[in-house]
Amino acid sequence: MAKIIAIVNQKGGVGKTTTAVNLAACLAGMNHRTLLVDVDPQGNAGSGLGFAKDDIAASIYHALIGERPTQELILPTRVEHLDLLPSNNDLAGAEVELVGWDQREFRLRDVLTELRKDYAFILIDCPPSLGLLTVNALAAADTVLVPIQTEYYALEGLGHLLNTIGLIHEHLNPGLAIEGILLTMFDRRTNLSQQVAGEVTGHFGELVFETVIPRNVRLSESPSFGVPITVYDGQSAGALSYIALAEEFLARNAAA
Repeated sequence: MAKIIAIVNQKGGVGKTTTAVNLAACLAGMNHRTLLVDVDPQGNAGSGLGFAKDDIAASIYHALIGERPTQELILPTRVEHLDLLPSNNDLAGAEVELVGWDQREFRLRDVLTELRKDYAFILIDCPPSLGLLTVNALAAADTVLVPIQTEYYALEGLGHLLNTIGLIHEHLNPGLAIEGILLTMFDRRTNLSQQVAGEVTGHFGELVFETVIPRNVRLSESPSFGVPITVYDGQSAGALSYIALAEEFLARNAAA
């Protein structure tokens, strides 16, 4: 049975999709069958794996509204053991469309339940908001991974996110837990990155992954080539950091 991890931060530009794509690719590269689910209408997780959003005729949207069987929507990627459940422009209207539905917070959970037997891990790339799509992801997930950029205002909005996670845990998903907090865009040369890392670790202790994701040009370039960093430049600092994150993630889960 797959473990489902929602990768969430309502702030944009914190490395959320980069983390979703590259952690999924690294887990797959370690021979764990992995599904990446894109519930962001921007479709960046799909484009980061070589799928143009405008070329995707049927997406997670069609599963959420019950128009298509989920299995028909899954796309194999160029990374062995990694599949994608893509997004496209149709998903942008899903939050409005689902508002009147019964059990609307559980549509994604119901879609993913049938897939759990086929994968070791299911990673959900969430939109940069705390709307209905993100609520669906949190209601479906076993754990939440929160990327935080090591820059000024890093903790801004985190309290709101943790409060939302708490409400989901209380009212919709009592099994929901925090997988960990990931420091991203870390620059060892600056006092600010060091200061923010210390502040986050001081607040959250062992919840913070020891692995940090550095600022890395190759990591920024890889999405434009439609491949994860391990394919684009497997010896870059960005690739090595995501491999280390996957190893730490697996070690945490083995110890749990």
